[in-house]
Formats: sequence, structure tokens, C-alpha cells
Amino acid sequence: MTSAQIRQSFLDFFASQGHTIVPSSSLLPDSPGLLFTNAGMNQFVPIFLGDRAPDVSKWAGVRPSKDTRAADTQKCIRAGGKHNDLEDVGFDTYHHTLFEMLGNWSFGDYFKKESVNWGWELITKVWGVPAKRLFATVYSPDKSKGDPSEFDQEAYDIWAKIFTAAGLDPKIHIVHGNKKDNFWMMGDTGPCGPCSEIHFNLLPSDDEIEGRKGVNSSSPRCIEIWNHVFIQFNANADGTFSPLAAKHVDTGMGFERVAGIHAVSKGFTDFTAEPSNYEADVFAPLFARITALSGKTYARTVPTKREGLTEQEQTDVAFRVLADHARCVSCAVADGILPSNEGRNYVIRRILRRGILYGKKLGLPTGFFEQLVAPVVESLGSVFPELKERQEIVRRVIRGEEESFGRTLDRGLAIFTKAAAAGSVTGATAFELYDTYGFPLDMTQLLATERGLTVDAVEFERLMDEQRKRGQASTKKTIVVAATEGDAAVDLQPTTFLGYEQTHSSATLIDVITTDTDTFIVFDQTPFYAEMGGQTGDIGTALINGQLLTITDCVKDKAGRHLHKISAELNGQLPAVNSASTLSVDVVRRRAINRHHSAAHLIHWALRKILGTHVRQAGTSKTADRMRFDFSHFEAVTHAQLLEVEQLVNAKVIDNAKVESYETEFDQKPEGTLAFFGDKYGKFVRVVDIGGYSRELCGGTHVSTAGEIGLIKIVAEMAIAAGTRRIEAVAGQPAFDFVAHKEAALAAVSAHLGGGTSDVVKKLEALLAHQKETEKQLKIFQQRALAGLADELAAKATTRDGLNFVSAVVSVSDQEILRSLGSQVLAKVGEGVVQLGAALGEKASLVAFCSPAAIKAGHQAGKIIQGLSTAIGGKGGGKPDFAMGGGKDIAKLAEVLG
Repeated sequence: MTSAQIRQSFLDFFASQGHTIVPSSSLLPDSPGLLFTNAGMNQFVPIFLGDRAPDVSKWAGVRPSKDTRAADTQKCIRAGGKHNDLEDVGFDTYHHTLFEMLGNWSFGDYFKKESVNWGWELITKVWGVPAKRLFATVYSPDKSKGDPSEFDQEAYDIWAKIFTAAGLDPKIHIVHGNKKDNFWMMGDTGPCGPCSEIHFNLLPSDDEIEGRKGVNSSSPRCIEIWNHVFIQFNANADGTFSPLAAKHVDTGMGFERVAGIHAVSKGFTDFTAEPSNYEADVFAPLFARITALSGKTYARTVPTKREGLTEQEQTDVAFRVLADHARCVSCAVADGILPSNEGRNYVIRRILRRGILYGKKLGLPTGFFEQLVAPVVESLGSVFPELKERQEIVRRVIRGEEESFGRTLDRGLAIFTKAAAAGSVTGATAFELYDTYGFPLDMTQLLATERGLTVDAVEFERLMDEQRKRGQASTKKTIVVAATEGDAAVDLQPTTFLGYEQTHSSATLIDVITTDTDTFIVFDQTPFYAEMGGQTGDIGTALINGQLLTITDCVKDKAGRHLHKISAELNGQLPAVNSASTLSVDVVRRRAINRHHSAAHLIHWALRKILGTHVRQAGTSKTADRMRFDFSHFEAVTHAQLLEVEQLVNAKVIDNAKVESYETEFDQKPEGTLAFFGDKYGKFVRVVDIGGYSRELCGGTHVSTAGEIGLIKIVAEMAIAAGTRRIEAVAGQPAFDFVAHKEAALAAVSAHLGGGTSDVVKKLEALLAHQKETEKQLKIFQQRALAGLADELAAKATTRDGLNFVSAVVSVSDQEILRSLGSQVLAKVGEGVVQLGAALGEKASLVAFCSPAAIKAGHQAGKIIQGLSTAIGGKGGGKPDFAMGGGKDIAKLAEVLG
């Protein structure tokens, strides 16, 4: 069987058992707490938690069958965060950053008996794996270590019956495992249960006793190929376990692992060769391309250490790294995870740059990694169609990253080599490599390990922390320390926010906070929005005991209290705590902010529609005057694309869809709602839905209908970092003001051109054409004049020792003309020396030319200019035949050239 046939046979087998075959979910997970999709079960978590009824047959792109049964092949990334295999990739034959997980699931349908028996049938009957080489683990708690629950007798009995029927001894082929190996928990509380793993003896001999010894021993010759998790309990907060009303099955099998074993063992028949996932033919197109690019051959060697590798070991590590990393980066980018400097996006950048480094070890030039996309698409495109659909985007993203890192890689390696030669790599060196040359820390650590050195990671992190603090100090507002530090904040109650529905309310003053420079007042409830999520805080007034206070800002402390900053108009008279108050938000300003916030959502929607779903918000600012929207994208947005964005969003403004905001549980948010990794979402979240087409989790304030925005105009688009762009835009009155300013400027230009706005472009083009022709004629006259001046100067040449000398102050408009004049004079005098000077603005410029005969006689233009420049208070130099310089003392120009 080929790898593709193994994958398909798995899916077909479970389809025949009534499973709905679902497509792989994106590597960009729904849960903001995950870096990447890292397990097949991720997309089914809401069903396991009971937040969603089993409905998989109705999902998009499925091969439908029962709603309570599902199977798929899920692409997963384990790099960064809790699950991180990155550092091991290449140094063995079984670690990957990206892998496929084959799995089948039961949502309150079948349980242990069916799951285990079907697994055995697929492996032994369909695939032909020798039963004698298989071992099963069952959960057996170690009560001395406080392991939960009881021995999984049910699973044991099922396996005992299977092995007995196969003529095998269950006492040998069933291995007990503790909580670490055989009990799965989603968290400290919640769904959990025992698991049963199938292990495969890959020793040359099929001796059962020796095979059993390898189970759970981390031996590459006896590996787990399939884990069956039986979710049957709920872990309670008090440490007890309650049976679940509905019991579930969650299984996962490493696809590359099985495909590799099949390839190495010649169809599960010959186990003499060392096992390797990379023998699976899914890697073959990549290895072929790397061979063609590098001229080197993969020889399957595996190093036993990280330093002092042989040349062939280094080559083979590089082959495995490049094959793995090309698959990972290509699939991630196809799913909209673009390399950048934050979160999951930085992990992808690290992986790509690690790949580029290993390519350099094979002698591959900048630009090679992009050429690995095609073989990835060749091997995976049929099962993950987004790779085919977005192949060109993937190539362009990788190309840009390669070019960017390629500009600094060699310089960074030179700095590392110098540091390594001194015998250590300090944290300061690692930080410089990271901050200036783009070397991720783990890349520097890899280079150090190859030389038997270590990196001072503690110092590196200290310097990183200092940089972060500097960045925070330069960009963040000063929040009231007294209100946020220490344990006191634990007892403080968050302010009730009324501002979604009200802009005017009564409240009770509960605290007054003063700092060296500011005064803040706190109420039990408020309509004032506190700055958060890029939306600026509200301003307005507070009427307290007949005293009208101006509120100039509103921020939030760690306890969730809204701190209303008041202007310095109190003259030392602070309002009393517990005073009844009337709060009024500046409504005109708030509505202007609302327009810009809703406009940001529309622009985000339009960018994703036009540029692709890889576009993700990367920072934003919404004020009354304008909005800024930062987003992930790999190249400049063209003028035509910006125009299309503007047309799309304004069409939606005219359409005047209703803007709905409502709270829901995070796990029950509507499908397609945008949530962002790193944002802290509670159990309940606020959804902002514009017309059903733009739906985001957002705690800000918005217009009630899209038409309230009025008009949206994009003011600017720019790069702010590699892989991150910024759009600045205005909405509502600022947009009309922007257009009015543009129209006034256009009218002024039209008036100067003597035409109307309808033909201004035509008249301007005619004017520019006339200017170009005039400049062309002027240049001809200048050249003639210059030639005439050159004749005059050459005629005044003096002769000494067979050489002609010209030294003069001339009147020209720029340095380039001075240089051209000197060259022409030398051509006319023949062998000799020409030195000219000119006053250009407030400085003097000098040029000198020496012919070959003059140089041979000892004259050098560079030395001539050095002397002349020094004499007029400046500096200069150059080659023996030509040099330029200058100085500040124009008055001495005639003297030094006399």
C-alpha cells in the first residue's frame, strides 16, 4: 500500500461502520487558548463538553453518515507551548512539527467493545499486521501515587478475549499502565477516562517476551501506534469521579508512523531495517526536490549525539528537517497562519528560519525554501485541498520571509562564529542575534550545541524582559498603581458597565484615588467606556453634590473598576465617597468612536474577503477622529485592492444592515465568529454581528445600524513589521472632512490649470509633458554651454613637465555637473591634471582628475582633494584618477585653486 492508500483505507473502514467522514479542521484552532490544532479531537470538544449536540453529518464537506460517529485525518502541529517537538526534528526518525492524526470518535454511541474490536480488525485483517507483534495497554492506577479511578477491567476483558482468540497469551500481550500512560484528562476537572494503547513490536525478532519489554520504554523498536481514549467520567472539584450519562470514544493514530513502518517493513513482513517515519512515500517528493537542489543524497543515518556529527549525518538531519518544516510551514500558511513576531505566527517564523539555516548547511542559496512548496502540494494537496487553492499565496509568503532573513543571516552567523570562537555564547550575544539579525533563541542554541557550547538563556530572557518593559513604558498609559497592586485588588468589585445601552445614568461614588499628577473617581456603575481593545475611553461630566466635574478619560484597573480621570479644576476640594452622582458621556464623541469601531469590523471583513482568510487583526485603535487597523499580510495592499475594500465597506454602509450585540457562552458562539489567540475570554463573551456577514467577539461599543457610519475613507496603508500591515481610515464626519479637503485641493489645482475638475487629469498630463520637453531642451542647452566652458578652461591650461594643468573656480548648479565638466576638460587637455571648485549653496565642492601619465608622474586625485578640502575646512578623497571633496569656507575657494 502507498501512504495515500493507508490513509484512505482507514477512512473507508470507518465509513463502512457508519462513521461520518469529516474534513480536517484548520491548524488555526477555534479555542484561543491553543497555539495550534494539536489533536484530532480539538474540533469535537464542544460535543464532548455537551455544549453542542452531535451533528457531524450536517458539517460542510463531509461524507455523511451517523451524527454520533465521526472519523477523519487531522493535520496537527506540535511546536511551541506545552507540546513542542521542534528541537528533536531531524535528529531522530519519528519526531515531526506537523503530522496527521487518523482518528475515530463516538459521541454517546458505541464504547470500548466496538472501538477495540474495530481497531484490531483494521490493523490485523485489513492491513495484515502480525497479531503476535501487537500489545495492548490498559489502565491500572497506582494508588500509592494517588492515581484516580479503578482498574479498567472492561478494557482488559475485551483485549483478553481478542488475544485468546488469536492464540496469544493475554498475560503477555496486555500491559498495565498508570495515570501517566493510560488515563486522559481534559483538565483538572471535566470529562476524563482511561485509555488503551496499541503498541507495535518492531524488533527483528517477533519474540513476545522481548517485545513486551519495549512497551512504554521509549524504544523506537516498540512504539505506540493507536490510542483509544474512553471518556466515561467527570472529574469533580473535590477529587472524586462521577460516571458520565453519555460515554464517548476518542482515538488517535499517527499516520506517518504507520505509513513509515509499512514502508520499512515491506508491508509488515520484514522488520530487520531500522524504523523511520521518513521512509513513508509521503516524504518522497520532498526528498527528491532537496536532492535535485543540493546535489546531495539522503543516506538514512541517525546521529547519537548533537555535536560532532559526520558530514553525512549533518546532511541527513538537514534532509529530515527540511522535509518536515516545509510541510509544516506550507500547511500553516495555507490555513492563514503567517510568519510574524507574535504568538503562533512567531512559532511558524522560527520553524521557517530553522529550515533556512539547515538549507544553508546543504549549500542552498536564499530562495530554495519556496521551491519545496510544490512537492508538499504534490503529496498532501489531494487530502488538504486548501494547499492547492492557496499554493501561490504560500509561495509568496515564504519568498518574502526568505528574502528578509537572507539579508541578515550571513552577518548573524559571522557574529555567532566570533562569539563561539571565544568559547561561550553570552545572553547578550544571543539577544543581539535575535534583536538585530532575527535569530530565534532556539536557533542560536542549536548552533551552540553543534559546537559543544551552551547559551546563557537566563541573561537572554532578562534582556528580553527589559526590552518588553521599555516598549510598554513608551506605549502604555500610566494606570493607577495604588488601585491595582498588592492583595487589596482581590477584594475590589468591578464596576457595572451600562454603556452598551445608556450614555446617561445615576451612580454612587465609591472611591477617590489620587496620584502625584492625577485624580480618579470610581462609581458602582457607569455608562463611561474604559479604554480597552483599542477603543479609547469616554469623556464627559459627573454631577456630584451640585458640583459639575469634567471627566477627561476613563481607564480600567486590574480589578475591573472604571477609573474616571477628572480635570484639575477641584482646587483641592475632592467629592465625598458615597455621594449620589449623575454621569453623562459626551454623546457626540462616543457616536464618532462607535462609527470608527464598526468601520474597523467592516474593513476587517472586506480585507479577508479580498486578500484571503489569512488576514487577522494584529492591533487596532479607535478614536473619535480616526481608526487604525493592523493586520497580518505578506505584501503591500495594492491601490486597486484598497479601492475594492473601500467600495465593499461603503456598499455595506449603504445597505444599512442591523448591528446586533449580545452575550453568549464562548463555546456556543455562532460558527464563523472571529476570536483571537492570546485574548482572554471568559465563559461568557460578547458577539458583535453586522448583517450576518461580519461576526467578531468584541467588548467595544458600536453603531446600531451600518448606515450610521455614513462614509468610510481609507487614508493610508503601510508596513509596520515583517508580515504586518496597517490601514488608517476615517468614518463619519472625519471622512466627509477628508473628502472636502481633497475636493478643495482638486479645485485649487483645476483653477491653476485653467480647467474644470473633469479635465484636470488631461491638463495636468499635458503640463507634465510640456515640462518634460522643456527640461529636455534645457539639458541640451546646458550640455552645449558646458562643452563651451570646457573649451574655455582647456584653452587656459598651463604646461609643466609635459603635462597640462587646469585649476579654476566655476559656476555650476550641482555636483554632478561639476564632475561632468571636469571629465570633459581632462578629455580635451589630454595628459594632465584637472582640479575644479564651485560654490553650491553654503558649501564648496571640489573635483580632481588625473590622466594615466599624470598618475605615473606621481600625481594622485585623492591626495590632491585631501589637501584642497582641508584648506577650505572640509574633507574628501578618492582614487588616483578621480576624487571629490568639499568644505565650508567658500571664501578660500579661489585662493586654494589659484
